[in-house]
Amino acid sequence: MSARRDHLPLAPRRLALLGAGTVGGALLQRLAAAPSLPLALCLVATSRRRRVAPGGLDAACVARELAGGEAHDGGGELPDWFRPGDVVVDASASDALADWHARWLRRGLHVVTANKLGLGGPLFRQQRIRRQLGQGAVYGDAATVGAGLPLLRSVRELIDGGDQVTALAGVLSGTLAWLFDGYDGHAPFSQRVREAVARGYAEPDPRVDLSGEDVRRKLLILARSAGRGLESAEVQVESLLTPALQQADDPPDRDAALASLDAVLAARARAAAAGGRVLRYVARLDGDGARIGLEALSRDDALAQGGACDNRVAIWSCRYAERPLVIQGPGAGAGVTAAALLDDILRALA
Repeated sequence: MSARRDHLPLAPRRLALLGAGTVGGALLQRLAAAPSLPLALCLVATSRRRRVAPGGLDAACVARELAGGEAHDGGGELPDWFRPGDVVVDASASDALADWHARWLRRGLHVVTANKLGLGGPLFRQQRIRRQLGQGAVYGDAATVGAGLPLLRSVRELIDGGDQVTALAGVLSGTLAWLFDGYDGHAPFSQRVREAVARGYAEPDPRVDLSGEDVRRKLLILARSAGRGLESAEVQVESLLTPALQQADDPPDRDAALASLDAVLAARARAAAAGGRVLRYVARLDGDGARIGLEALSRDDALAQGGACDNRVAIWSCRYAERPLVIQGPGAGAGVTAAALLDDILRALA
């Protein structure tokens, strides 16, 4: 006799991974280490190549096989055999792919992302994504801010519970947290930047981190989650880039131009130390607006306490009016970001 239909095992959900770089590669390692997950990895793509197999790909070796894959335009078009309930992961930093998030949701696909340009790009894009929520598909974005720390969830739960976020402040870049942790101006700052790149804490082009644009996107995501519909231009950003570094497009020129940071930042670090303070790159949202920049904080300030790559965020609300809710933890690294992506994938499948 055949088994009853309601006792048959569910078919595994299909999974598409767009972006197989540092974070995407770390996610593939996690998938390979957990073969019993109810997932079939069916598509892996970079901006130039992709591998596609409706029956599933081997997560342990697909990254090595991508060089021999079919040509790919870097877009978000998926085969029509991806069906509602399947999962697409955006582990890229692509503006073009971020524009696909709302379309994937409309198609009934769960979207899990580390790409900040979905919710932290143009406001109209974030609004299009929000309009698709509640229709059955899940949007997992914990990896976009805090590498999976419960920052967005905490802000949203406060709002959903009738609270009002009145202000927040935080060290939102694990890269910049690491760069300024213990920096006193004596060792060249450029040397620290090179080490951060070598350790995988900073982007291969460190200007992405030093410009403050990554922090701008994270602050926009937090602000919009708190009900503040800010446009990117409404966030004041102090970039750490010097003119020489900003204009150096070739990797050798960039590396040489890093030295232009040394004297400027050493002077600020020494001035801060003379006053018993430390430098931190801080994002703030309050009644005066949104701003990001390098600040000299007292050593006992809540935002000065985190070490290494820690993100540290203080949230003030009606409930937390006198003493803020403080959330701290690792905020950089492919491993923790990939773990956040996998957590969101599992939530989407629950």
